[in-house]
Amino acid sequence: MIIERLKRCIAFDAGGIMTDTEQENYGFKFQLDDFQVEAISCINKNKNVVVCAPTGAGKTVIAEYAIMKALKDGKRLFYTTPLKALSNQKFHDFGQAYGEEKVGLLTGDISINRDAQIVVMTTEVFRNMLYGTTLGKVEENLKNVNFIVLDEVHYMNDEQRGTVWEESIIYCPGYINIIALSATIANAVELTDWINEVHGETYLVDSDFRPVPLRHFYYSDSCDNRILPLFSSDGVLNKKIKPEKRHRRYIKTSQKTEKIHVKLIKILNEKDMLPAIYFAFSRKRCNSYIEDCTKLKLLNNFEERRLSQIIDEYIVDNPYIARSKQIEYLYHGVAAHHAGLLPGWKGLIEKLFQQGLIKVVFATETLAAGINMPARATIISSISKRSDEGHRVLTPSEFLQMSGRAGRRGMDEVGYVVTIGDAYHHPEEIAELASSTANPLESKFTPRYSMVMNLLQRFTIEEARELILKSFGYYSSVERLRPLNTELERIEHVIGDITHFKCPYSLTASDVTEYNKHKNLYIQYRKTFKTLKKQAAQRGFPFAPEVEEYGQKTKELENKVKQSKCDICKSYKKHIRDLEILPRFERKYRRIKEAIEYEKDIYWRQFLNLMKVAEMTGHLEDNFPTQKGLMTAAARVENEIFFVELITRGLLDELSCAELAAIICAMVTEEARTNFYPKYKTGKKVRKTLFECQDFMRKLWRLQQEYNVNVTINLSPDYSAFIEQWALGTDWEELVTGSDISEGDLVRIFKRTIDVLRQLTVIPNVNPELVKTAGRAVECINRDPVSDVM
Repeated sequence: MIIERLKRCIAFDAGGIMTDTEQENYGFKFQLDDFQVEAISCINKNKNVVVCAPTGAGKTVIAEYAIMKALKDGKRLFYTTPLKALSNQKFHDFGQAYGEEKVGLLTGDISINRDAQIVVMTTEVFRNMLYGTTLGKVEENLKNVNFIVLDEVHYMNDEQRGTVWEESIIYCPGYINIIALSATIANAVELTDWINEVHGETYLVDSDFRPVPLRHFYYSDSCDNRILPLFSSDGVLNKKIKPEKRHRRYIKTSQKTEKIHVKLIKILNEKDMLPAIYFAFSRKRCNSYIEDCTKLKLLNNFEERRLSQIIDEYIVDNPYIARSKQIEYLYHGVAAHHAGLLPGWKGLIEKLFQQGLIKVVFATETLAAGINMPARATIISSISKRSDEGHRVLTPSEFLQMSGRAGRRGMDEVGYVVTIGDAYHHPEEIAELASSTANPLESKFTPRYSMVMNLLQRFTIEEARELILKSFGYYSSVERLRPLNTELERIEHVIGDITHFKCPYSLTASDVTEYNKHKNLYIQYRKTFKTLKKQAAQRGFPFAPEVEEYGQKTKELENKVKQSKCDICKSYKKHIRDLEILPRFERKYRRIKEAIEYEKDIYWRQFLNLMKVAEMTGHLEDNFPTQKGLMTAAARVENEIFFVELITRGLLDELSCAELAAIICAMVTEEARTNFYPKYKTGKKVRKTLFECQDFMRKLWRLQQEYNVNVTINLSPDYSAFIEQWALGTDWEELVTGSDISEGDLVRIFKRTIDVLRQLTVIPNVNPELVKTAGRAVECINRDPVSDVM
């Protein structure tokens, strides 16, 4: 679809003549929406622009215009995406639209025509380019670049990778215009203000316009064979929707729950509301649901023949696909899509779905982000899902991301969103979620060892601090800390009132405190004197010398009290009460002030703590990276110092390519969530090296604890035996047969291993023999079905 649209854009064709209508639409042969015109106007003024609009609204058109403008002006444009798959897709689309010689691709492991006018890349590559490490000098990399398109900038919310977008914006030179494309977010103004402050004049184009409006429906077991509109005409919950009743424990509800999706798909098929994406939140459910739908007749004869033809052609290029257990379900027009499947298999599903030959895709929520698979309807199986902390309700942004997949521009007049109700969630909760606005963007800025090394090799420590304090996290802390700042202002006002109190008799605070001390002492003496006098009288000595002496002291204190003006002052009680509470308010003021400073400087303190660990391990000296530090600067792994130390200590030397792959695989693997029994065991040399690595890992972990550094150190050999066997030439089917590991998970781990092995070939000062071994290991691993699919 994008190719068709781009070919209709003639504004910048050499010698092209535009009609008046085309000029009004900036060369596009279709009517632009208002928000697109507004954003293009900002681009023409060479201003930075943040564009926030719903999924499918047409944000890409704005980037397309910037591309054409760059080509016409003889400038360059970088287009960044969050995923390699998206980068590959954009590279293919732009190459067809503008000519392959004008478009390049950089994804870390792939470099094609990197000096082209239009270069598509992952956001990580752009960030690394700004650091000027293994990718060359910053000035050379960014020569003649006029625009940087940051697609899917709402990925800043990503826990693991969000910091990359912040770093890219902070370090991007001011002469490059930023075009930030984002899904709807709650704090778009705050994001724009931040970019305006750290990068230059920035405009916000915020639109809630959807070219294909959405209609929300409700379905549950009690709905029989009909779906109900979720909202009535006045925008409130449909009164016909009633809460679901909980079944008694002895009634088996699992069978009903499994069949509800079949009934719903039948209804949608009868109402011509397919194709649909069914979000099931569980791989197991996705795989189970497609089995349940094999009896449904969703394809006509022509579609069946066309589907068979495409599958056969695809298998010729990807023969391993034929072994998939799920291929038979494709012929029924249903498929599963989740991270446990092979990338090539998911590619086939996406291709078939885009051509309308797959009518229902059962998917986990990962499909909601990044993949170009719009549907006529989306089905959300529940408004809660399992997380690491247990079950939780979906966030408004998650719900919007999934529901936004419904409605295909140019194909559908309306997109349908069907939410399935259950006994655990009141329909009001569903209605509230469906009508909620998106969540605000939150900073995930995280200083890392590589960031420390990269900044300190280019800037002084003072300049590095200025850059760290430019983060969105620091900027947004003003809003986050607003309650504390409000309380601080209140306390400051109270302290000011107390300290600026004007005594009617011009007495100082010490005078009033002195009077109060004498008064309290006098009251104690008077009370004691009365008691002593009474006891002395009872014993027959009313004028005992001791009693008379105590009475004299009491009289002296009384005279001192009466001599003070405080004794007759009406403001005394308030004045002394204020003076007594003043220390408490001052302590509270200091605590809140410290808390605010702590929160504001949290990123800089993390940076300093990382510096201390780097100094202790010999990666930093006199605030400048050592030879090991320069290696750390070029590394892109979970814990860069751990990785570089394994290299420099020689722990990776004298390993075969399969053994090296096994060690690196352990380093990129997080702890397995569930226990499984691998069918292979690692070799003796691998086990010995892992033991040595674990020994150093414990030392580094203790050092990090000492300096309050919380950077993960991964060393989990769960998949090491598999990659060792794969690198030795074991067939894929033999590798996975009898194992309970998902093929998609295995490929993902293998690809991560390849990424790190490739880093060994470009990081400076690595042992040449280790570089060769890493290169051979990549060649051994990177074969079907692991190899990249372009």
